[in-house]
Amino acid sequence: MNNKLRSNFEEGSTRWAVRRAQWIAMGISERDFHKPKIAIINSSSGLSICYQHLDDLSKLAQEAVKEAGGLAFEINTIAPSDFVTSAGKKARYLMPTRDLMVNDIEVMIEGAVLDGMIMLSSCDKTTPAHLMAAARLNIPAIVVPCGYQLGGNCHGREVDIEEVYKGVGTLLTGKMTLNEMEDWTRCAIKGPGVCAGLATANSMHCMAEALGMALSKTTPVRAGSEKLNVIVKSACFKILELIENNIRPRDILKREAFQNAVKVAISIGCSVNTVRHLAAISVEAGLDIDIIKMFEDESLHLSQITQIRPNGPDRIEDFDIAGGTNAVMHRLQRHLNKNVQTVNGTSLLTILSERVVIDEKFIRKTENPFRNEPGLVIIRGNIAPSGAIVKLSAIDGANRIFNGPARVYEDEDVAMLALAKGDIIKGDIVVLRMMGPVGGPGTVFACSFMAALSGAGLADSVAVVTDGELSGLNKGITIGQVMPEAACGGPLAIIEEGDTILIDLNKRRIDLLISEESYKEKMSNWKPKERNLEHNWLKFYADNVMSIEKGAVFGRRN
Repeated sequence: MNNKLRSNFEEGSTRWAVRRAQWIAMGISERDFHKPKIAIINSSSGLSICYQHLDDLSKLAQEAVKEAGGLAFEINTIAPSDFVTSAGKKARYLMPTRDLMVNDIEVMIEGAVLDGMIMLSSCDKTTPAHLMAAARLNIPAIVVPCGYQLGGNCHGREVDIEEVYKGVGTLLTGKMTLNEMEDWTRCAIKGPGVCAGLATANSMHCMAEALGMALSKTTPVRAGSEKLNVIVKSACFKILELIENNIRPRDILKREAFQNAVKVAISIGCSVNTVRHLAAISVEAGLDIDIIKMFEDESLHLSQITQIRPNGPDRIEDFDIAGGTNAVMHRLQRHLNKNVQTVNGTSLLTILSERVVIDEKFIRKTENPFRNEPGLVIIRGNIAPSGAIVKLSAIDGANRIFNGPARVYEDEDVAMLALAKGDIIKGDIVVLRMMGPVGGPGTVFACSFMAALSGAGLADSVAVVTDGELSGLNKGITIGQVMPEAACGGPLAIIEEGDTILIDLNKRRIDLLISEESYKEKMSNWKPKERNLEHNWLKFYADNVMSIEKGAVFGRRN
């Protein structure tokens, strides 16, 4: 092993002496002091099922690093869960936890001067945070996606967290009873891991592999499986090779790698949140990439080759067994740049040269897609001059043009109450605004309203336009991540109750149907409301978060 490790301090120096004393007192053998020092990033928590298995995986990783010839240190970080951490302040803490985790990792790794990282990734914000931290710190790192949970059966009906999520709307409208909902919650989750379906967590797991930052053939994977244990061990041996060969994240996270990931996301219909997260990772990697434009351009050439829930009837475990991300990249390989480096220590060309068995039932060839359109698209117009994201794969094919009156809300609870009272009707376009990173502050969970709409049976007849946070589980006519956000003076801010909005997905446009003169006048007269924010983490976030077009990372806004 290369002894020129940054963690091997000069003998006789202060930092050498005090660390040596600490480690001897901890029972670490002096024979191990010169070995590569590997952080096991364990974003574990007892609050959420997403993380319930990570402590065991961390122990397994520590043992594997030792077996491989390294010295492992468990590093614990915050562990946000989209269905638990969203309870307070209308989920405003969720998005800010991503960047808090990035800084948490930086402090621990750079402060201690460690040599490499095994990153045990689970829920929605964890994987992008790990990828961002790897890109920023640029020391050898491997992301280990830690798997999905399974759903259950309730009185003969398959029920998972998506069904529970949508069921709130059914309950609100009186179409199911509280006792029935209680039964669903008892059956919905069977085992640890992230939400079933191609929601944000599984989408970002797939993105880690598509970027080359997770080992090939590792996503998606069932949490608690022996396959996942093997993946963890393999990553721990591989990290020593990356350190020896000095292969770092920025050797992998090139523009071409992001293009590959975008193509995978579009072809399988990943969560809309992959756009902001990929943008953030590219910023942390020091790249000047317009991820929004990249999605916009690549969607013109690709079609949907999977139909994993909520995009269709197939389940995430079907996708796993059918070959997962690796199989999709095999299908797309004529569209991909295969010269990119990966954490396997080889190029993507080498990985895709291996023969694989792909189940055509779940992952089709590009010439025979499930739908002759991309899973994700960018639309623009006078409401979204910098773009907005549509998960086309989650919208019924008949709903390509939608024209209706605006119902404007700046509080999701008020919108939910209106839905429960029957005040939101077929043909309405619900505008949920002032919910972006700055406006929240911290992105508000607009996706709960969308899920409630679905449960109420209105997802195909009521559109939602928002700058708030959406879930990869959302299904229906949803225009998300409207840019610029309303709080930054985006046109979403000038829409008034009853204004007519036209959504034309064929032309990929969303427009407020008023005269150009009126539009310009309203935009020039708009001023942000004064806000007296509490002196807390959310105020710090609001003061420092950049635009959502830049991935909502920390920095100075223009």
